[in-house]
Amino acid sequence: MNSSPHIIKDFDLALAELKSDVLSMAAHTRHNLERAIRALMERDLELANSVIADDDEVDEFERTIDKAGMELLVKYQPMASDLRFVVSSMKISMNLERISDHATNIAKRARKIMAAQELADITLIEPLYTLADTLLRDAISSFSDGNATLGASLHARDKELDRMHKQTTAHYGERIEATDGRSQEYLHLIFIVRSLERVGDLSSNIGEDSVYLKRAKDLRHTSKSERRDI
Repeated sequence: MNSSPHIIKDFDLALAELKSDVLSMAAHTRHNLERAIRALMERDLELANSVIADDDEVDEFERTIDKAGMELLVKYQPMASDLRFVVSSMKISMNLERISDHATNIAKRARKIMAAQELADITLIEPLYTLADTLLRDAISSFSDGNATLGASLHARDKELDRMHKQTTAHYGERIEATDGRSQEYLHLIFIVRSLERVGDLSSNIGEDSVYLKRAKDLRHTSKSERRDI
């Protein structure tokens, strides 16, 4: 890359704008997930509809970030940590878009659940959402703050969400067999639980991208002990 002061300033500004876009996308994604769960719990049809409509905004963020990332790669040909930053930003935006898709799916299923009588054990969703949101929040922080240790911790912490997913799915599965006429609603809840479990997986992916950005280490090919040493 040409190292003239003007080019360097333009490059630094482009990197800062890319990071800002990723963090804005992350904030929108997390907000969509929160509103989708609130729509489900409060049986708020208008809120569910707004989540579905606002998913386009997150999609647009992904397109903007992909375009900006490719332009940075072609125009400046970054090296080392700058290259990792551009690549990680593009990968993180992809994971955020998928999380927003899950929020949209939750909102769509919430609308269908609202058409029937309220289910008392819908409250089992809340602790899964709380943990999934915590993982997403920490994944975003690991990227924003360059905290590789926090990013590396998400994989192990996601195991608890996996356990809760299995336990809650089993409960709702039993309700499908035991409840006359409510099987469809419980099936929707099972898919919602699955979406929350996937939010944990995708948040863990973001954490791994943050580790790659900061430490140039690919956690997909490391052992548990190596993760603990980060």
